[in-house]
Amino acid sequence: ALRDSIFPQPQPYNDIAHSPPQSHTVYSREIICQLLIPVFQAHRIVSESKNEMCGILGLLLADEDDHVNQMLFDGLTVLQHRGQDAAGIVTSERGRLHLRKNNGLVKDVFETHHMIDLRGNVGLGHVRYPTAGSSSAAEAQPLYTNFPHGICVAHNGNLTNAHELAEHCRNDLGRHVNTDSDSEVLLNIFADNLVKRENKEGADCDMVENIFSAVETVMKICKGGYAGMYLINGIALVGFRDPHGIRPIVMGSRKSKLASNGKELTDYAFASESVATDTLGFELVRDLLPGEAIIVTFDGKVHTRLCVPKEERVHAPCIFEYVYFARPDSIMDGISVYESRLKMGEKLAYNIMERYPEHDIDVVIPIPDTSRTSAVQAAYVLGRPYREGFIKNRYIARTFIMPGQETRRKSVRLKLNTIKSEFAGRNVLLVDDSVVRGTTATEIIQMARDAGANKVYLTSAAPPIRYPNIYGIDIPTREELVAYHRNEDQIAEKLGCDWVVYQELNDLEAAVREAGENPEQAYESSCFSGTYVTGERINDPYFTKLHDLRNDTAKLKKLESTGSVQAGLPPGSHDGCENLSNDKRGRPRSA
Repeated sequence: ALRDSIFPQPQPYNDIAHSPPQSHTVYSREIICQLLIPVFQAHRIVSESKNEMCGILGLLLADEDDHVNQMLFDGLTVLQHRGQDAAGIVTSERGRLHLRKNNGLVKDVFETHHMIDLRGNVGLGHVRYPTAGSSSAAEAQPLYTNFPHGICVAHNGNLTNAHELAEHCRNDLGRHVNTDSDSEVLLNIFADNLVKRENKEGADCDMVENIFSAVETVMKICKGGYAGMYLINGIALVGFRDPHGIRPIVMGSRKSKLASNGKELTDYAFASESVATDTLGFELVRDLLPGEAIIVTFDGKVHTRLCVPKEERVHAPCIFEYVYFARPDSIMDGISVYESRLKMGEKLAYNIMERYPEHDIDVVIPIPDTSRTSAVQAAYVLGRPYREGFIKNRYIARTFIMPGQETRRKSVRLKLNTIKSEFAGRNVLLVDDSVVRGTTATEIIQMARDAGANKVYLTSAAPPIRYPNIYGIDIPTREELVAYHRNEDQIAEKLGCDWVVYQELNDLEAAVREAGENPEQAYESSCFSGTYVTGERINDPYFTKLHDLRNDTAKLKKLESTGSVQAGLPPGSHDGCENLSNDKRGRPRSA
């Protein structure tokens, strides 16, 4: 139905030598790209290009006769806010792996017949927003390699040296890298080092030590921010976190319903956020430490190790998790996301009162959804009423923003509508979690004026975003950021509001610290400060490559060149066919 709506008029196919099957209608590449560009533009405006990262979930149940499929489905649905581009699940059933992944939401990717096939008591799940690689279904996770043992990976984050590592895999390790995904690099480097360790130690080697050794190599040579899990078929589930703890991952446990010889056994879970383990009935054990790997073997034994030297472990979790990405009911590194956002709103209000002691704000209104918590507290401190002025249509999927809806005004109004009585004749303070390009903010400010607002002020719970993020957040290139080379007055003029107030970076970091127990905690806040914890500098060649990949022109060119577009299929679709079949036969160990 989507394809018919986007491409209503068939175009003649002129290449007789490569005529398609008669069951497909084929369109010229030029017509397809012209039709898809408005879709891309409309999505860019609605999403504000503050693209979400990924959500990961891993489960190991003690009962071999139990199945994780429904729990993984439910857990990924809870983590859907972290990525709506693609979803995947792999399960292990007595040595056999079952995999299903595709572009789309969790509820759309997994149908009943898929769930029936996803049998087994161990599994990984993943929801994706692409920050490295493309949007093709081939790069949906989990990713799989059959040698050694059959290993799958689910990963959240970004490797800053992924290109060099991919070349290393191809040229030095002789391992095929089939996609542009840095997750495939993580998979191949781990698999290769596990093989080498096993060959070196012999048939009677300690598998746990082999796994730790392979993870140590991964952390030694992979730069960036990442958290993930390996499922080693028939052997173990492995959770790991980068040496700076930039990306989040937690571990949970619960008593198993299976008892063996009177001894209670335990089920285990790993997840990007504690809300997933809570929902599935697991107790939060703790966050993984920076540079830590935790191995849970299939017989239920737990092994932990810090895989990098102490001097290389500097804990600096991503502060954007607290600002925007994480659900408010999650606990990250011992800090309540909800409490941290209350603190953000409080400090924001004090900043406004210091800057504008004679302000004439009549009402405080959040821009849905993430900013609500901060807006409530800001209104309380300012002594002004909190009101809901925008109603969000939760049933607009970005895929169905059709050509013809070309203006920014219409695309935003598909998503939000105003309650005019809350704006009419009032001086309104709009609270947003952050402002990236400013395209959505501009239209929302105009909507407030159209609803009758006398004055419109804007405040952001985050500081101005002036630098790209390289650890898994697809923030646009510097030139496309509204705060790039602009002060607050210039930003207000650009957005069309009466004034704008941003959170100070030291106040933002203090807000998160005060919600926790470590007053000295450092944070990864490079998109605000331009300082990168892994040592990159803004003028490094890496940022030039990043610009070439992330700017709008590059994204449009990539959209135009995809095979699915040329074939008349939705972008990224594999039309029901997996990119590679899973070879479950295994391979003999090299001598």
